[in-house]
Amino acid sequence: MSDPVTTPGPAEHPKIDTSVPHSARIWNYWLGGKDNYPVDEAAGDAYTDVFPGIVTIARGSRAFLRRAITYLVAEAGIRQFLDVGTGLPTAQNTHEVAQGIAPESRIVYVDNDPMVLSHARALLYSSHEGATAYIDADATDPDRILAGAAETLDLGRPTALILSNILGHVGDHDQARSIVTRLMAALPSGSHLLVDDGSRGVDPVFEQAQDAYNSSGAVPYHLRTVEEITRYFDGLELVEPGVVSVTQWRPEPGSPAPEIVAEHGGLARKP
Repeated sequence: MSDPVTTPGPAEHPKIDTSVPHSARIWNYWLGGKDNYPVDEAAGDAYTDVFPGIVTIARGSRAFLRRAITYLVAEAGIRQFLDVGTGLPTAQNTHEVAQGIAPESRIVYVDNDPMVLSHARALLYSSHEGATAYIDADATDPDRILAGAAETLDLGRPTALILSNILGHVGDHDQARSIVTRLMAALPSGSHLLVDDGSRGVDPVFEQAQDAYNSSGAVPYHLRTVEEITRYFDGLELVEPGVVSVTQWRPEPGSPAPEIVAEHGGLARKP
């Protein structure tokens, strides 16, 4: 395997704070990973005490990502991916799914957490035919993201922009939409946008648990209504079945009827 390409970030990175729970590490804990600390496990357990269904949401989101990437590679012919807010590497990461189908696929991961950065450098290896790179950048800085991505991706070719469980960290919905608009504006016709986020107005117990989490000192995550999530796709052509609960987006043939979870997402093509 070739070495991962890493776009350097600022010279000084903040130290990993193990005294405050971190959403990426808590998510990793819910997915059964080991890259977390006692404070993250405690926060994750406190959350599941109120809302055990968060584990189903986390795993449903990961499965949605896998199915959508499979569609993008196998049916839409996409070979470039810009995954913003990737979080800690777990099973079936974007490059593993894409390069498992098309080894020549090129993937750029974006995150700004020092723990994620160290794991990405160590674990995110590309196939010989493709490329995998990591940018140390914040989701609220689309110009930096695009400049770094252009070192690995040809942004004149169709690219899939992935924003999975990241836009909820942007408190203002208009700002979150402007980030999506700026990133998609730099991509050509035939590019795709994938978004999924926790949804408000579906499960009041989930909302109660999330409100408690936001008041714990961790970086807040803001649930959006299904209508707000749908607005991210304005001007794009939604791929069927549109914006739905992630468990209901093109479930595997023959699988049991999926339950609706309070995480909605979709995939759309830029005309």
